[in-house]
Amino acid sequence: MSTKDFTANVISATKVVPDGNFKDSKASGIWDINEALDLIKGGNWPNAANFSPGAFVDGLFQTHLYTGNGGNNRDIVNNIDLSGKGGLVWTNNRDNDSYGNNIFDTVRGAGKMLIGDTDAAEANEGATLTQFNNNGFRINDDNNININTESYVSWTFRKQPKFFDVVTYTGTQDGDKTISHSLNTTVGMAIVRRYDASGDWYVYHRSRGTGKFLYLLTNAEASGSIVTATSDTTITLSQSNGFNTSGQSYLVYLFAHNDDDGGFGEPGDQDIIKCGTYTGNGNDNGPEIALGFDPQFFMFKKTSGTGNWFVYDTTRGWGTGASTVSGTDSSGPYLLWNEANQEATSNRLNPTSTGVKIHDSNDAWNENNSTFIYMAIRAGGMQTPTTASSVFSMDAFNNSGDPKYDSTHIVDMALIKLTDDTGDWYNYARPMRYKYLSTHTTAAEANASEANFDHMRGFSSSNWGNDDYQAWMWKRARGYFDVVTYTGTSSAKTVAHNLGVAPEMIWIKNRGDTENWVVYHSGIDSSTPEDYYLRLNTTAARIDVDGGAGNRFNRTAPTASVFTVGTDDDVNDNTYDYIAYLFATVAGVSKLGTYTGNDGSTNVDCGFTNGASFVLIKKINGTGDWFIFDSTRGIVAGNDPSLKLNTNEAEDDLGARDIIDPLAAGFTVNANRGGVNDNGDTFLFYAIAAIS
Repeated sequence: MSTKDFTANVISATKVVPDGNFKDSKASGIWDINEALDLIKGGNWPNAANFSPGAFVDGLFQTHLYTGNGGNNRDIVNNIDLSGKGGLVWTNNRDNDSYGNNIFDTVRGAGKMLIGDTDAAEANEGATLTQFNNNGFRINDDNNININTESYVSWTFRKQPKFFDVVTYTGTQDGDKTISHSLNTTVGMAIVRRYDASGDWYVYHRSRGTGKFLYLLTNAEASGSIVTATSDTTITLSQSNGFNTSGQSYLVYLFAHNDDDGGFGEPGDQDIIKCGTYTGNGNDNGPEIALGFDPQFFMFKKTSGTGNWFVYDTTRGWGTGASTVSGTDSSGPYLLWNEANQEATSNRLNPTSTGVKIHDSNDAWNENNSTFIYMAIRAGGMQTPTTASSVFSMDAFNNSGDPKYDSTHIVDMALIKLTDDTGDWYNYARPMRYKYLSTHTTAAEANASEANFDHMRGFSSSNWGNDDYQAWMWKRARGYFDVVTYTGTSSAKTVAHNLGVAPEMIWIKNRGDTENWVVYHSGIDSSTPEDYYLRLNTTAARIDVDGGAGNRFNRTAPTASVFTVGTDDDVNDNTYDYIAYLFATVAGVSKLGTYTGNDGSTNVDCGFTNGASFVLIKKINGTGDWFIFDSTRGIVAGNDPSLKLNTNEAEDDLGARDIIDPLAAGFTVNANRGGVNDNGDTFLFYAIAAIS
């Protein structure tokens, strides 16, 4: 049989395949055992260990950053299959306003460049994007795409049902032109252009209907029908408006709109792209745009008046600023699709775990009663990791490198500490942008120019530091780790997250005020862990809310989609911004749990095969430090240096004692040498498997 290419559907327990999109057909039915085996062998059977890249946004869309080197035959690796599947690459120079939006697609071919901010015809620029690869694309030395030392962004859209398609056609002068597409769902937005001669860029958006259109310019929307009709499989272009002139060449970029029918992700029921509208209110407490997912990319344009085509993405640093209580801050850099411009920043247009919240009255994105269209794409990390090295890294500071701390993945959260001397813990997170917190203090977030997440594999470009600084770096991923920001209300509230499973540990910190770090851990109590909490910045034992200490988690257990916070200022002070880190167990990758000390030798089985690279230990029922051990500094059969998240002390070998030993399945804690194995006491732990 010929192996079909799954997009996102998940086989049910009865082997019934729901309606779904396949490479060559749309089908529904029952797979027999031989067909299932063929699919497994072909790498297309959708199970937790073997999902098609087309099921996840990571394999369909990437914001990829690179620094120009002025050289030839340079491969930009973003792990998007363009040679096999096809798609669109849209680049922009972030530093230089002489070079703007350069657009390439696999249908017209490599080297065929259009510029989004001009009406120029397609140019055959052989030194620009020269090749589409199965993991990205290749560039040469043209100034549009590769000036030495200048910063670039590329947005890559892979062709995929329910996400994106690109089609071209030649005009025939026989009435309105109906062409087929492969979205197999609602057309959310379409960009239409004649490309063999000069011409405007026209934009159709589902929310404005077929009687309105926009230019890829600052103009307000205009009346007229560029697109006269759409369906799940076709789009019709108007001859009367010049989109079927005989012999002329046209292209259409089609972006889907998922409306609870996307069919992506491990559950097979998740949306990854939305095209909608919002109405401004002219208020600093602006509208909240409900997407049902956390966005990594957000493009919007005012339709009822003039306005730019703004583009934000989390890879370039779109995040959450400080609250009005603790001061203002920018939400991150934006670029414009309608003109060549250097990257600039704006105030308080923030991603959330479920959409976008506007905190600024600026007319450009929140003019009172004005209508804005948008296109939003879901954040990555939809797939449960199978290796620790894909989501966790450690590295020492490298003054001669860029980034200063290397990783094997994009970094969403980092802990950094000077290991050989007294020094603060620095906690950075992508949503906080240029701020840091310290795990050993109650201090509010502070400015951090070194907090640069502008890398595809690593963290920070600042020369601040030396080789005795070490970084521990996490990437967000389903079932493993998530970062959430929210604003307090002083009333008990639920906070949405995208971990996909119930978190087993949560760290929460008030970013704008001096409050304790609050920790939830599922092992803190055998029956009602939500009735207790710990403080990351102290040695205190678990605190029982019945003891008059206050209600941090509203006595409500977290779920696979939300966690709940009570009314205490530590977790929910009105108008203050908070950050929460959520951790969970992934088989063979990470493990959270507890063990009971015996003052001897205790093996802690984490289900690993090559031991642990990182171990966090804290006594629950008595005072004790938050110990960190790692394989970089030494989880060995001999003496083990340790650090403590709750102090700024240098690493301590605790009198040259052997505290923790390697164990293939996890780790071993030895006789009571440092407070990690006291007889009869209960200890929580968080371990990450060995990384290569």
